[in-house]
This record gives sequence, structure tokens and C-alpha cells, in this order.
Amino acid sequence: MTTELKPSQPQIEQTPGAIGQRLQGTIGLISLFLAIFALSFAAIFIRLSERELGPVATIFNRFWVATAILGLGNLFKTLSERDSPDSPLQKQHYTSSDLVLLLAMSVFFSSTLISWAWSLTQTSVANSNLLHNVTPLFTTVIGWLFLSQSFDGRFLIGMVVAISGSILIGLGDLHIGSDNFTGDSLAILSAVFSAANLLTVEKLRAKFSATTILLWCSFVGAVLTFPIVLLTEDVLFPSSWAGWLAIIAQALVCQVVGQSLQAYNLKGFSSGFVAVFLLVDPVITAILAWIIFSEELSPLNWLAFSVVLAGIYIAKPSKVSDKVTPLGS
Repeated sequence: MTTELKPSQPQIEQTPGAIGQRLQGTIGLISLFLAIFALSFAAIFIRLSERELGPVATIFNRFWVATAILGLGNLFKTLSERDSPDSPLQKQHYTSSDLVLLLAMSVFFSSTLISWAWSLTQTSVANSNLLHNVTPLFTTVIGWLFLSQSFDGRFLIGMVVAISGSILIGLGDLHIGSDNFTGDSLAILSAVFSAANLLTVEKLRAKFSATTILLWCSFVGAVLTFPIVLLTEDVLFPSSWAGWLAIIAQALVCQVVGQSLQAYNLKGFSSGFVAVFLLVDPVITAILAWIIFSEELSPLNWLAFSVVLAGIYIAKPSKVSDKVTPLGS
């Protein structure tokens, strides 16, 4: 009897590790979904704030408010660690390459938001969201061309399926015409910048925490957009409580919560998979509009939602979606 039980013992010993790894992956997917849920409010908040502000002023205010929130949080954390004997302070060291990557990431992210917000003033929300959602395609192409990333067939099939579902979501509201050319072009440009941002953040997460990356991104973004606002727009700050609430909601929900969780997960998931998972955004937005504003959802919409989720499911088991590095701070 003892001899018969021996072969099964190594499997029993490996089970806790396998369960822990599976649990860690599940927690990662849940936090990634929460990030997308928070980011799905971005278009709504931008539209609300653009009742009083131009697109660049909207992004500038989002950046400086987020910088204030993250800065105060970082200050509180530093003071807490200073008073705690069990949490010694560790000074962050920056190399020249680190600074270049942090600045590039900030420029990419600022350009993503400005071009996307600008596109919303030049084309329909459906067109803008639809074209912005080709980010996974650009993430894959840029990663393959410039970063020597490889992608297996299963991931590529899942990406194509998810993008197809995303296109189906906005197909009924899509407007094709020369009047939308500028806005549509800006939406595509925002997708390119978004892909570059995801790849850069993925690189930075090997060394820096999500909070540090977002603090840099918000501060540099505010510095970059401030002179652009002064040169191109007449209004710098909101003039009503509703306008300020829209800005604060953008900064807190989309920037601090959504972007922080997204950056956090770029240490545990590849930028390609995160970009594909971002296609859940229009699904959540459409369902929220259905629940809150009683907007109709056609059978085609529900089919599109199913296609997006199927594409993400296909891409998830791919070896490029998970990294060896566990999710961390």
C-alpha cells in the first residue's frame, strides 16, 4: 500500500502552489476588470466637463487634480513609514534611461487623452470609441516591430475576435462621411498613443510601483498641457460645481483608480492582453447606459458583447497574456 501511494504524493505537494497561482491570476483578472469599469466612465465625464471647458483644459484639470490626490497620498505614506520602525524608508534611484521612459510615458498618455478628447468634439461618440478601441492592434504591431515581442496564434485569434466584437457594438451608430474625417483621424491617433503608453508602462513596471508611475504621468501631463491650454483655449477652470464635479470624478475615478489598477496589472499581464481586455470598456459603457439612461440595446449589441468576451477568453490562455513575474506593487 505504501508503494502505491508514493507516486501521488508529489502531485499533492504541488497542489497548494497551483491553487495559489490560479487564485493570483483570478485576483488579477478581477482587479483588471475593476480598472476597466472605472475607465469606462471617462467618455461620460469628458463630455460633461466639455460643456464648460475645451478638450485640453479638461485634460489639464484632470492631471493637476490627480497630481494633488496622488501627491497627498504619497506624502501620507512617507510620513507613516517614517514613524514606523518596521517600515524603513527606501529612496528611489532614477537612471537616465528611467527618466527618458517616464517622460515618454507621460507624453504618450497626455497625447492619448488630448487626441481622444479632441476627437469627441469633431466626430460622434460612437466613431471616436470605435476607432480608439483598435488599440490592441497597434499594441501588437508596435511590440512586434520595435520590441521584438512574439505572439502565438491563439492570442492573435482572440485579439481579432475581440476587436470584431468591439466594431459590432458601435456599428449601428457609425457615421461615415467627410465631416467626421478629422475626428476619426484623431481617434485613431489616440489609439496609437495609447498602445505606446501601455508598452512603456509595462517596461517601467519592472522597477517602479503603479503609484509612482501615475504620479509622474499626472504631474508631467499637467506641465505639458498647461501652456497648450493658454495658447489654444480661453477657459482654464470650470465655472460651476457641476463642472468641478466632472473634473474631480475624472481625476479620482479614471486617473487615480482606473489608471493605477491598469498600471498595477501590467506587471502581471502583458500589454497586449491588457489592451485586448480594455475592449470590455465599450461593453460596460453600453450596459451602464442601458441601466441608467434606459438606452435600447439591440440583439446585435448583445451578440457583439458575447463576441468581445469570447475573444478575451480565447486570448487569456495564451502564453503572452501571463508573465512569470507575479502581480505586485
